[in-house]
Amino acid sequence: MEEVDKILIHSLRLSGTQVPEEVQSLQEFTTELIVESVVRCLRVIHPSLGASLGHVLPPGMSARFRVGTSLAQACQELGYQGDVGYQTFLYSSEPEIRRLLLFLVEKLPRDDAEDARQPAGKSAGLLRAIAATIKEQLGTPWVPPACRTPRLQRLQAGLRQQRLALGGRKQTLQVKSRALELLPQAENNLAKLQLLVESSAQRLVHLAAQWETRRGPLVDQYRHLRAARHSRQLESTRRVSEIQALHERGRSAAAEARRKEDLCRQLLTELESLPKDVSRAAYTQRILEIVGNIRKQKEEITKILSHTRALQKEINGLTGKLDRTFAVTDELVFKVGGPWGRGGERWGAGGGSTGLDVGQEVGNETRGPLQDTPLL
Repeated sequence: MEEVDKILIHSLRLSGTQVPEEVQSLQEFTTELIVESVVRCLRVIHPSLGASLGHVLPPGMSARFRVGTSLAQACQELGYQGDVGYQTFLYSSEPEIRRLLLFLVEKLPRDDAEDARQPAGKSAGLLRAIAATIKEQLGTPWVPPACRTPRLQRLQAGLRQQRLALGGRKQTLQVKSRALELLPQAENNLAKLQLLVESSAQRLVHLAAQWETRRGPLVDQYRHLRAARHSRQLESTRRVSEIQALHERGRSAAAEARRKEDLCRQLLTELESLPKDVSRAAYTQRILEIVGNIRKQKEEITKILSHTRALQKEINGLTGKLDRTFAVTDELVFKVGGPWGRGGERWGAGGGSTGLDVGQEVGNETRGPLQDTPLL
C-alpha cells in the first residue's frame, strides 16, 4: 500500500493539492486535506461541477455536513459506485478514501495524471486551468465575427451563472426545509439526536474496547518477536566471533603444517645425504658410549663438588679461627702498651690483614680449578 499511496499523493500534487512533504501515506491525511484533494480532482475532471465547491473546509459543523454532502453527490455524478456520503469525508476511513481517490485519479486527464515533469503547486493549477479553458474553447465551434451575437453570449453566460447560483440556493433551501420539518418536533428530534450521539459514543467505546482486546495480543507478539530478534542477533554475533576464531586457528594450523612440512623435507634431505653403509648397531653403540661418558663425567663432577664443599667448610673454619686469634693478639698487644706495644699493634694489624689475604688466596686457588673443569 505504500507504493499506491505514493502514486496517489504524487497525482494529487499534480492536480494542485497542497500536500505537505512530510505526508507519505493516506493514513496521515487530515479531513481538510481529504476535502481539498477531492475538490481539486473534481475541478480538473469536470470544471463546471467543481467550480461551485470550495476546497477549504468551513469551521461550522452544519456547513461541513453540506460540503460533505455536495462532494458525495459530485462523486456519484462522476460515476463512483461505492458507498459515499458526508461521513466518508468527515469521518473517513483509510480504505474508503483510498478507493475514492483511486477512482478520481483514474478520471483525471492523462496529461495531468501521468506528466511527472509538470511542477506542483499554485502555478501548476493555474497552467491546468488555462489548458482546460483553451481545450474547452477549441471544442466550441468557430463562428465568424459577422455572425457572432455578443448579447446572446452574454445572456448565455449569465444564465449559466444563474443556474449555478440556483443550484446552490436549492441545496440551501433543501437543508433549511429539512430543518423546518424538524422544528415542530424539536424535542423529539433532539431526543433522537441525543440517542444517536449516545449510541455513537457507546459504539466508539465498544470499538475502543475491541481495539484494546486486539491490541494487547499484538503488542505482546511484537515484544516477543523483538526479543527473539534481539536474541538471534546476539547468537549471530557469537557465531560470527566463533567462526572468526576458527578461521584464525585454521590459518595458524595451516602455517604450522607448512612449517612442519618444510622441516620434514629438510630432514628427508639430510637423511638422503647421510651415508647408506652405516648400520643401526653402530649408531646405537656410539649413543651408548656417549651416554656412558656423560654418566662418568656426572659422577666425577659430583665427587669434585663434594670435595669442594668440604674444603670450603674447612677454609671457612680456619678463616674464623684466624680472625679470632688476631683479635685476641691485638687486645694483648694493646694492653702491654709502650712503643713495643704500639709497634706490636701495628704488626698485629698488618699481620691480621696478611692472614686474611692468605685465607682468601687459598680459597681462590681452590675454586679456580673447579671453575675451569668442563662438564663433558
